[in-house]
Amino acid sequence: MYLTMFLSSVGFSIVITSIWPYLQKVDQTADASFLGWVVAAYSLGQMLASPIFGWWSNHRPRKEPLITSISINVAANILYAYVHLPSSKNKYYMLMARAFVGIGAGNVAVVRSYVAGATSVRERTGAMANMSACQALGFILGPGFQAAMAYIGEQGITWAAVDLQVNMYTAPALLGAILGVVNIVLIILILREHHVNDLGRDLNSINDVSEERIQAGENTDGKIDRMAVLTSNIIFFVVLFVFAVFETISTPLSMDMYAWSRAQATFYNGIILASIGVESIFVFLAVKIVSKRTGDRAILLGGLFIILCGFVILLPWGNTFPMLQWTDVRNATDLQRPLDGIVKLTPNMPNHTSEYVGCPVRQKWCLYTPAIHLAQYLTADVLIGVGYPACNVMSYTLYSKILGPKPQGVYMGWLTASGSGARTVGPVFVSQVYTTLGPRWAFSIICVLVAATAAFLCATYKRLIAFSVKYGR
Repeated sequence: MYLTMFLSSVGFSIVITSIWPYLQKVDQTADASFLGWVVAAYSLGQMLASPIFGWWSNHRPRKEPLITSISINVAANILYAYVHLPSSKNKYYMLMARAFVGIGAGNVAVVRSYVAGATSVRERTGAMANMSACQALGFILGPGFQAAMAYIGEQGITWAAVDLQVNMYTAPALLGAILGVVNIVLIILILREHHVNDLGRDLNSINDVSEERIQAGENTDGKIDRMAVLTSNIIFFVVLFVFAVFETISTPLSMDMYAWSRAQATFYNGIILASIGVESIFVFLAVKIVSKRTGDRAILLGGLFIILCGFVILLPWGNTFPMLQWTDVRNATDLQRPLDGIVKLTPNMPNHTSEYVGCPVRQKWCLYTPAIHLAQYLTADVLIGVGYPACNVMSYTLYSKILGPKPQGVYMGWLTASGSGARTVGPVFVSQVYTTLGPRWAFSIICVLVAATAAFLCATYKRLIAFSVKYGR
């Protein structure tokens, strides 16, 4: 299950930094707003599929939903590699491919329910942290693979027999498909069912099942704290929403603020996300140790505060403005920002390509919003790289403890759907607000949302306790 989570994470992150430049390459009509829909399509597919796969895993062997979901993922990655073939509306084929990749990723609910059901309460935090570390390792290697494959170039190699172009954009998706096939083989050969109660007793034993029923009573299901379940889903939604905003806007933001080309943005942001993944692994290791002293709830609250600090630092300030794309300038007298001494109307493009770089004037906020300094961007990356993994692992660790010993497939499906809903809404939200109003409004709204979530957590703090602790078991 750790390996399945790792490969699922690689399959998502391996293309995340190249989606925007690939979208621009295959369909010139696509803009930053449509990028939000493409990124959100993955999460929308996962949101719809997660409860289904979770319910499936409660009633059938887990191999069935896992193999089905990964097969869908493999087929979707192959489709992603072929979106350049149609003569028109290529952006919609990319949208479809990402949606089916998301449907395949609905198996995250199965993975989490398996780990929750196979561990005692004392083992749960460590096991969930290990699973999150595997997920983070996937996020490290994914952008790292993408950065390495940037050297293949935009043209790459054409395999005429099957009309396949292997370039810096399609090679990661093809690698994701290969990893999916490997994952299916390993699940068939290795995976075995295993389930224990909160005390760690094997529920496959008749004696232990009877003892469990005696301890828990016949009305175990009715004792779950519904308010705590709802609170956990809301917090998880916000945490995933915030990170979805961050990962979606990182490439367009860096291209606008630092005049990076498509290849540069793909390469540099791949390195940045990989570095955040490395940082996350250390956070997960620290969480396993610190949680024994402070408890899960304190770490969750501290993580929200760190995320808030990261987005406050990311707010634009100062008198330095981003470089403009000169091709969008038609009449300098119509600009709201005086150009003399700030930017020259010369082609902002590298010598080796016809690609224009800089902040496009069609985004009117480029004319009056200060640039976000690279130091701000990198500092925010570091802080979010600490706060997000801490909040992420603590959210579903607490959630699994609140649910207690009952089968958690459906509940984990809803939690995954909650996070997927956040990943659906987040990219659409930030792409619309960022394109129309700019980074100042987008990040200010995020700051308010995170602060409100921290206040909500404080208000419900006493209810977020493990099922077995609540009932003295």
